[in-house]
Amino acid sequence: MNALQERTATKKPTEFTTVIVVMTVLLLTSSSSFATTKGLSQIVTPDLQGEGDLSLSLQIQDKRIANPYELQAELGLTKWAEVAVFRGFQPDEWILGTEIGLLTKEPYLLSVGFVNWSPHLNVDPQPYIEAGYYTEHHKVIVGAIHAGYKNEAILGYAYDFNKTWRVQVDFQSGSENSSTIGFTCNVTRDFQFNPALYVSNGPKHDLFGYIVFTYTFHLWHGKEEDGASLTKDVGYVAGAK
Repeated sequence: MNALQERTATKKPTEFTTVIVVMTVLLLTSSSSFATTKGLSQIVTPDLQGEGDLSLSLQIQDKRIANPYELQAELGLTKWAEVAVFRGFQPDEWILGTEIGLLTKEPYLLSVGFVNWSPHLNVDPQPYIEAGYYTEHHKVIVGAIHAGYKNEAILGYAYDFNKTWRVQVDFQSGSENSSTIGFTCNVTRDFQFNPALYVSNGPKHDLFGYIVFTYTFHLWHGKEEDGASLTKDVGYVAGAK
């Protein structure tokens, strides 16, 4: 989500093609369970992954944003804790993140955690804090993240028309970050895609493209989650430049 270090691209087309084939098979053969609406583009969000829910995502994005091809696995461990792992291919990297919910009952949300920890590349984690105000249709997010030697502001807004369509914008301060605008579409109850346009905060305000495809598996259910509709944003970019 923020500046890591500059990297030299190392292409591994065979490995990447294999991963895409495996994910495609999973998406086509797995049964759906219940609706989710996911996907602010650049930033972490304060709502947590549902307990027992495992989301697998494929992110394709301009290399000026981050690693152009990434896989993400995000698992809700409890109703107040989740973990995420990103796998980049150009270059080869692993990125870790976690989130803990301090307030988890809508409309008021508060969470802390870290993102962009890459032991593989000796990159330190970036801690953050975020607050959210979530209603049926409106989602407002404010927060801050400590990235390297500076603190940066986080802002986001999403509007849910229904369980299928969402529009969203977000912003992270810093010349190396961006403002984004995009939408999320739930194709089925568990499969969705989220395209977005990045507008660089730099002096040239360059435009970058981004899209993420996500499928959610329901491995187990928390005591309060049976039959509930879950809302969680997983589409932030790990290691964005």
